[in-house]
Amino acid sequence: MTTPREKLDCILGYLGFAFEIEEGEHDGRQVLQILTHDDRLLIGRGGETLDDLQFLLNRLTQIENPDAPKVVVDVEHYREMRDDRLIASIDKLADVARSTGRPVHTEPLNSYDRYVVHHHFKDSADIATWSPDDSARFKRITLRKK
Repeated sequence: MTTPREKLDCILGYLGFAFEIEEGEHDGRQVLQILTHDDRLLIGRGGETLDDLQFLLNRLTQIENPDAPKVVVDVEHYREMRDDRLIASIDKLADVARSTGRPVHTEPLNSYDRYVVHHHFKDSADIATWSPDDSARFKRITLRKK
């Protein structure tokens, strides 16, 4: 049984990238940080290639072990900085929900971004988050005052 790091190393090696992988943890999830000079190629437009790489790695890992925890893949701290920008914009929406008392909806978010938002507000005393339970690929989150 290979580790997610070994799988990622193999994938990137076959693709011909020169890289280094650092392992870490953030919010209880394993993070594989890729350090490379080819960061733009691995990140892609709007992070799409990075999202696809993370999805592929998690699928390969869960095929081998269905109970394996999901792994976060990041390149040169791109995802970390994007998460910070996402939280800053969501906090502005939360301020609107607090001041008006009305529910506010985010733009459609992928599953990873929804996880980041829900995790950010999980211990909030005054904001509750809710996502629809349908099968759409991108879903909105509703922020409402508790």
